[in-house]
Amino acid sequence: MIEHFNLPKDKLPYHIAIIMDGNGRWAKKKNLNRIKGHMKGVEAVREVVTACRELGIKVLTLYAFSVENWQRPAEEVNALMGLLKEYLLKESPEMIRNNIRLNAIGRLEDLPPDVLEILKKTIKQTEGCDGMILNLALSYGGRSEILHALKRIFSDLKDGRIREEEIDSPLFSKYLWTNGIPDPDLLIRTSGEFRISNFLLWQIAYTEIYVTETLWPDFNREELLKAIADYQSRERRFGMISEQINGSKE
Repeated sequence: MIEHFNLPKDKLPYHIAIIMDGNGRWAKKKNLNRIKGHMKGVEAVREVVTACRELGIKVLTLYAFSVENWQRPAEEVNALMGLLKEYLLKESPEMIRNNIRLNAIGRLEDLPPDVLEILKKTIKQTEGCDGMILNLALSYGGRSEILHALKRIFSDLKDGRIREEEIDSPLFSKYLWTNGIPDPDLLIRTSGEFRISNFLLWQIAYTEIYVTETLWPDFNREELLKAIADYQSRERRFGMISEQINGSKE
């Protein structure tokens, strides 16, 4: 059992993905502007990253900014980009100290140049860390990712780098932005919404989904442990039946 957490270590999810939802509603409930909600949400990010590192989670993917989020009011978008830049500047020394490697997926070229520069710098600074991967989905969309992969495959087919008969699920996965990262074992969505919201559409084919009413700014270590405990209570069958799964463990 993991000290202080009472969770079997051999049943921990390797990769946790989180749709961080509810910052705006949290702020509205407290009669604050939406920016305050996002600021509080950054605090939740820090706590969850720390908890995952202490637990031994190997990959944490956070849906930080979607391709659709660019449609929000300019003031809010600018504030979110500012918070992202501030987070990277403040947390990069902590990432290095705690052996956390930063990765990012999405249409990163959409980010403001100064934010993209800091992001690339932080990724470079942490590339030697191997304790945990913090994977930020930025200007990300699952459909955009799949289309991007298809275009690259068509290009490689045309140029003869691959053959049509070679195309299968493992090969396709290599063309995704998440290449090299195992699919999520657990997807957590906060704020009680039962939507995938265009997140990791290919990768979550067999992912366990956990939805909580808790708004993201209120999501903390205890809430994370509840989600993991729920995950550990489930039987993952991957299309097989219980007897096959249980038989393979004997």
